[in-house]
Amino acid sequence: MNLTAHFTLEELTHSEIATRKGIDNTPSAEVIANLTELAGVLEQVRELLGVPIHVNSAYRGPKINAAVGGSSTSAHMTGQAADFIAPQFGSPLEVAKAIWQTTGIPFAQLIYEGTWVHIGIRGDMRRQVMTAHFDGGKVRYTQGLA
Repeated sequence: MNLTAHFTLEELTHSEIATRKGIDNTPSAEVIANLTELAGVLEQVRELLGVPIHVNSAYRGPKINAAVGGSSTSAHMTGQAADFIAPQFGSPLEVAKAIWQTTGIPFAQLIYEGTWVHIGIRGDMRRQVMTAHFDGGKVRYTQGLA
């Protein structure tokens, strides 16, 4: 099912963890509405970058979110966040910088996570920009892009 010109429901709900562990990742109607809004933001990112983007993770039901060690308040669980890359454009840091420097793309959070970019649209579009730092299995966040 197409949500937008370039993003499908299947793409935004696909989970290798779900497949491997036999976990149902079927979204509710409310989550599908959120994913449609998220896909619209991803279309804007794709247009800005001028290249396709690859979504690694978008909707994760609570069981999948727990299986991947996600936050108990993760916007992924409501279909309001996506982790993605755009290798034809550049590194995840270059992608994050391009989005940050553009005022036209709405987001609540933009996080440079080393090997991917996280964009969240839950709540107000406060444009919080952070960098994740991973150390010994723990993550801490700093403001801005580093």
